[in-house]
Amino acid sequence: MKVAVVGATGMVGKVMLEVLQERNFPITQLIPVASEASVGKTVRFKGKAVNIERMQVALYNEPDIAIFSAGSKASLEWAPKFAEMGTIVIDNSSAWRMHENIKLVVPEVNADVLTKDDKIIANPNCSTIQMVMALAPLHKEYTLKRIVVSTYQSVTGTGKHAVAQLRNERSRMEGDRVYPYNIDLNCLPHCDIFLDNDYTKEEMKLVHETRKILGTQNIGITATAVRVPVIGGHSEAVNVEFESEVNVADIRQILENTPGVVVMDNVGNNIYPMPYYQQGKDEVFVGRIRMDESQPNTVNMWIVSDNLRKGAATNAIQIGEYMLEKHLLEVATA
Repeated sequence: MKVAVVGATGMVGKVMLEVLQERNFPITQLIPVASEASVGKTVRFKGKAVNIERMQVALYNEPDIAIFSAGSKASLEWAPKFAEMGTIVIDNSSAWRMHENIKLVVPEVNADVLTKDDKIIANPNCSTIQMVMALAPLHKEYTLKRIVVSTYQSVTGTGKHAVAQLRNERSRMEGDRVYPYNIDLNCLPHCDIFLDNDYTKEEMKLVHETRKILGTQNIGITATAVRVPVIGGHSEAVNVEFESEVNVADIRQILENTPGVVVMDNVGNNIYPMPYYQQGKDEVFVGRIRMDESQPNTVNMWIVSDNLRKGAATNAIQIGEYMLEKHLLEVATA
């Protein structure tokens, strides 16, 4: 089993290596790929130093799986080249998510759409993954009508330079900036670029990706995405209107029985999800579940998840695990 990790020195790439090791993914040869500046250096994997390679070298090695987290430009250029020779590409960028013939997959929700013919598989946006994990089982039971979501997103979603900016500001040090304003002691209602409709690209990802994963265009969705001075996970305040009558007790029970979801909802004892405590975990945590008293069949909830793990690395690796489990990946043998 040859596995290439493209973008192995980035924030998500490093977590991918950790998760591959933690989950004992059956790798016989790891091929870490990074920029020219990193070629010749090494990454640690299962206690050993592994040389970082160029993209062309990884392609020459014909990996069985290539997990990409190196940005849309690299994915658009190189994913088809890997796929053409039979490699399954699991791409964490936004490059392929909304392509008509590319599957957008959260394994617990819609892995059953995958077939042997899928050579490029898109990993959804981190904010979308955690919201869909919580809402998909409720959609099956009650049918989603409308979602209003406000996100509180960690600087890790922007990358290591954003983390450096936050830490520099907190230490009152000068340094490079990736945000147009201070992020420490501040909130920026500005995730990704602004589009012609005055929403950001991040906000519209939540709209389009959620509909694609759930297989319906009939859900009204509106989003406001906010960057907050947090390291360790994204949080979402979600207001959900259903077609059918709902109650909180049944919703809690459904979520408690959903694989990959943990209900933390005991306000009497101040128990609710927080990114500080959910960092480093693979589950999606849901709390503050309560009826919206302003209109019928509507519920509020608070959803938290580590955006580098379930929001990126873990979800991608779970896709690979599913492909192996269902014999949708044929490993080359000598």
